[in-house]
Amino acid sequence: MTDLFGTPGDTPAAAPHRPLADRLRPQTLAEVIGQEQVLGAEAPLGVMLASGSLSSLIFWGPPGVGKTTIARLLAQETDLHFVQISAIFTGVPDLKKVFEAAKIRRQNGQGTLLFVDEIHRFNKAQQDGFLPHMEDGTILLVGATTENPSFELNAAVLSRAQVLVLERLDLGDLERLTQRAEKELGQALPLTGLAREALQEMADGDGRALLNLIEQVSAWAVSTPLDPDALAKRLMRRAAKYDKSGDEHYNLISALHKSVRGSDPDAALYWFARMLTGGEDPRYLARRITRMAVEDIGLADPQAQTICLHAWETYERLGSPEGELALAQALVYLALAPKSNGAYVGYKAAMRLAKQSGSAPPPKHILNAPTSLMKDQGYGAGYAYDHDAEDGFSGQNYFPEDMERPALYQPVERGFERELKKRLEYFAKLRAQRASGPG
Repeated sequence: MTDLFGTPGDTPAAAPHRPLADRLRPQTLAEVIGQEQVLGAEAPLGVMLASGSLSSLIFWGPPGVGKTTIARLLAQETDLHFVQISAIFTGVPDLKKVFEAAKIRRQNGQGTLLFVDEIHRFNKAQQDGFLPHMEDGTILLVGATTENPSFELNAAVLSRAQVLVLERLDLGDLERLTQRAEKELGQALPLTGLAREALQEMADGDGRALLNLIEQVSAWAVSTPLDPDALAKRLMRRAAKYDKSGDEHYNLISALHKSVRGSDPDAALYWFARMLTGGEDPRYLARRITRMAVEDIGLADPQAQTICLHAWETYERLGSPEGELALAQALVYLALAPKSNGAYVGYKAAMRLAKQSGSAPPPKHILNAPTSLMKDQGYGAGYAYDHDAEDGFSGQNYFPEDMERPALYQPVERGFERELKKRLEYFAKLRAQRASGPG
């Protein structure tokens, strides 16, 4: 049994069975499949190793892309003692033992690479505990996280470590891994070409998951290669990675929103389906879809907001799964609607102006004067009743008296806002005429 200071993954020679994923664990960095963006000769780790100057690192990426393996091999290539802990199972007393052991090794002339899996699960105070040991060289920290380090890690830790993004394996990487597995097993997988691709897609970019699937398939006794349908009957498709409160949630809703803004109904439907299959609450999606109508379509198509509200109400009446179709129809409508953020931009500009202008009062001529004192103060004096003016428009000033008139709402030349722009220009022309006086 591996203790806290040992290297996990060491399997006794007498073990009756080693999982395929363990047997295929790379022995050198050159054997790692994928991650060229960090391991290549001109990539961050390649440059660090070539210069002999390895810094503390944070590996950010999905499961099964090699975070642990790369950390172990880095220690091997730099002659550092490798220690692995998990933030899930490690408490403060355990950390103290790790640091004390690292100090002893340092005194004896050997450094320590401390690999912390799920480092984002340590709270801020626990993360601060690493700082003095990183600064004095007791440990070289390599943390692994599936969550965005910008949100989950202390700024002090991030300032002392370089964040490297590890990516999910693409189908080319997974095919190379499949071939390596077949060589280790001494047999080809009993699958047709299409079934082989389907198996790799089931892994969803996770190398460890693929090897586990391959190990299952290689044990089947079949006389002819299986096609995709036969494979699907024997294996359950791996659930897509989706955390309703994590990075993937925000990444996918961002992709959905930007697809609508970019007038791409096909992409919008795809991301909508991805979120639903991941277990997202349709009510959350209904709220966000309505927000898209207000923010990105606006007055270019005033009907868009009504369609979203009706779709939301339809979902509430029908429930799942039928109600989701109403939301999908609203999405398609939004994607193909004319776009304008004129009112949205105008609203934000008005909020900024309101904060800057403080408590500037309205001009007295538009204030009511219910008392004689207020009349004496000039409240309401000179107010022009617009319905009595020519064209139903007085052109009076409604901003604070000392404020230069701003232009907050700028309609676009798309959809219904074309008409609103004509009206805005019409009233601006009349306002200029009223301001210049008769004649």
